Amino acid sequence: MATPNTSEPKEQAKTKSSKPTWYPPATSREYEEPILKVLNSLTKEKVEFRPMYGKSVKWYNCGPTVYDAAHLGHARNYVSQDIIRRILIDYFGFDVHFVMNITDIDDKIIIRARQNHLLDNLRQTSTALTQELVSQVIEAWDAFFTSKLLKSIPNVPLPATESPEDLQASWDQINDKEKSDVEWWNSAKAADEKFTLNVASLRSTQAGLIAAIEALKSGDSSQEQAQVLIDASKDVLASYLDKKYGSTLTDHSISRTLSSYWENEFMKDMERLRVLSADTVTRVTEYVPEIVSFVERIVKNGYGYATDDGSVYFDVNAFDGGKGGASQKQQEEWSHFYAKLQPTKKGNEKALEEGEGALSTGASKRHPADFALWKASKPGEPAWPSPWGPGRPGWHIECSVMATEILGENMDIHSGGIDLEFPHHDNEIAQSEAFHDCRQWVNYFLHTGHLHIEGSKMSKSLKNFITVQDALAMYTPRQLRLAFLGQLWSSPMDFKEATMTEAKSWEATLNNFFSVAKALILEQRSKGAASDGKHHYEQAEKDLAAQLRKAQYEFRQALSDSFNTPQALDRLLDIVSKTNVYLARGRSNINVAVVETVANWVTKMLRMFGLGEGPVHRGTIGWGDAESGEGSGAVDREVLLLPYLQVLSTFRDNVRQLARQQAPSKETLELCDKLRDEDLAPLGVALDDQDDGKALVKLVNPETLLKAREEKAAAAAAKAAKKAAQAETERAKRRARMEKGKIPPTEMFQVPNVPANTYGSYDENGVPLTDAEGAELAKAKLKKLKKDWDIQKKAHDDYNEWVNAGMP
Repeated sequence: MATPNTSEPKEQAKTKSSKPTWYPPATSREYEEPILKVLNSLTKEKVEFRPMYGKSVKWYNCGPTVYDAAHLGHARNYVSQDIIRRILIDYFGFDVHFVMNITDIDDKIIIRARQNHLLDNLRQTSTALTQELVSQVIEAWDAFFTSKLLKSIPNVPLPATESPEDLQASWDQINDKEKSDVEWWNSAKAADEKFTLNVASLRSTQAGLIAAIEALKSGDSSQEQAQVLIDASKDVLASYLDKKYGSTLTDHSISRTLSSYWENEFMKDMERLRVLSADTVTRVTEYVPEIVSFVERIVKNGYGYATDDGSVYFDVNAFDGGKGGASQKQQEEWSHFYAKLQPTKKGNEKALEEGEGALSTGASKRHPADFALWKASKPGEPAWPSPWGPGRPGWHIECSVMATEILGENMDIHSGGIDLEFPHHDNEIAQSEAFHDCRQWVNYFLHTGHLHIEGSKMSKSLKNFITVQDALAMYTPRQLRLAFLGQLWSSPMDFKEATMTEAKSWEATLNNFFSVAKALILEQRSKGAASDGKHHYEQAEKDLAAQLRKAQYEFRQALSDSFNTPQALDRLLDIVSKTNVYLARGRSNINVAVVETVANWVTKMLRMFGLGEGPVHRGTIGWGDAESGEGSGAVDREVLLLPYLQVLSTFRDNVRQLARQQAPSKETLELCDKLRDEDLAPLGVALDDQDDGKALVKLVNPETLLKAREEKAAAAAAKAAKKAAQAETERAKRRARMEKGKIPPTEMFQVPNVPANTYGSYDENGVPLTDAEGAELAKAKLKKLKKDWDIQKKAHDDYNEWVNAGMP
């Protein structure tokens, strides 16, 4: 048997064993992948963002000093950082470890806690209005006036002596200057931003004193009168009591109670603003031992020194220009640099003093720029043990220590408000690089811009201070976030009515788009998968798909450009606008699948910004619903459907009745309008009449529909009122015109319609012929009188006709 020949022709075998050439796709220059860049405060330029550990990002954020309510400036800062954090995680796919501190021990906290405690104690012990209490308030007023006005305002009218009479005379002069010398008054406000607030406190106290003295004269020494005086004088009493008795307080839970309360309030505010919780929250009081060790190492490295009073200061002169890298035996020589963020502010004594706190004098430090690492505690201040004696941490050291404990010797991002740039963040950098003996402790510093109110700095003295709770009473969390998204996070923001009007307009545009898109999608799904034999993907659909692709690319470009949210938001609104133009073609001429694709992407991006509500479900269009989360229990079908069925049943009954009565079609149409405008609105159902004669059913928040109905009714009422007013004006004009014709023309030239002895004789129609002395009237005069008679004749005829018609 012959062996079969299994060999193939050489050329054929080569063809079977070879692979076709694969060509790597060429990226369109129009759609090149943008590089993520961030505005880095260390360079004052946009630089490429490159985390040290691949897609893992270490981020430390300066949290609040908790001694008062969070305000709108805090909201802008923390919401803006929350937006950036969400972009990094949910858009660019980074894994972020976000750390935020709580400053729960600080000069401001200590002072406020002591003042509140002493005021509360005074209220509790003042069971009656006494001369002693009045004298105490007068003494407090004198001290407040002297310290807050006489010693802090330039060119202030000084008293001849410190007697109560001379102080009062000086105060009277200052009070008068508000109207008599506006230029001086404005210069005082410029010199001290709290000037008007301090004046208001002094005025309030004086008013309270006058009322208290009158009450004592009338024999009213009740506890109620005592409380009224204390409340009116609380601002001047607070500083007075603290100065007099603050050092006697030894219960340091007073400070902890205050900081704990305001920390909880801050966290509630952030939750209301939809700010994500930090992955790690640190509190200064929990890290005091680590702070002591940190300070010891800085001193050991030659960049800190202890003073005789038990404080420890950072030696700026030793650090600035000092050789670095010795502890790590680095080959390359380099020097430390102080004030990397704001080198021009190195000698800014005012900023440095504010950074040290109101309870610090700095009398024992070597150089003006040196700052406290550890503060020796004075009587009345919380204290912890240390090698230098009882004390507490300086403000700047806390962040360096807690960031190091959680994130290690360096980090990718450090963030905070622009007001912290110097000296706080510059001092953080210096002491951290002194501790770690490193050249760059932070790679990217992000600072959010200032917030102003209607062009002015937010201040209680200007009466434009808005707390987070105040803001949320006026606007929704979504509206505030939209307003912040509409501004560059790093730029100053002017919060004004026009800003919020624009944010509401954006929200309304998106609301309308989502409601239409959802209605179309639900309607399409209700029809099932039936095909009409057409693919409905013509040029209009291709154009919209191309516009979406372009919007998505430009959106990425915007966010890659240092998180340019105003531009990114504009891309979203633009694609919504283009889709609305497409929808205007009419329901029968659109491809719902293309609209759904746009709506899905817009929804995803808005939720990425933190604008959504409730849990995320695949295919959800729009903001979502905060109340539709899982775990709320099974839906009661009867409770859910009955309101809708009752409306449907009532409508059916009314239609049947009209049919039996053979009522005109107008009444049926009015019944349909009532169903749309009155019955379905409270149920959250909107019917939009379409060009094809079929209504588009939309599910909308009932409050939105009811508000729209109220606004429509108000507009209609205003229009009707305006029309009625115009009609009444016309009636009044006609009445006035008719009243002029009340006099018959035969009597118009007779007394009392003309002065006595004006005319002497008349013709048969009552037209004058001669004057009172019997002289014939001139022809021109006679001609004018006849013309006036003809006019009055017509007016009188019109008047009679008007009267006969019932004077409408």
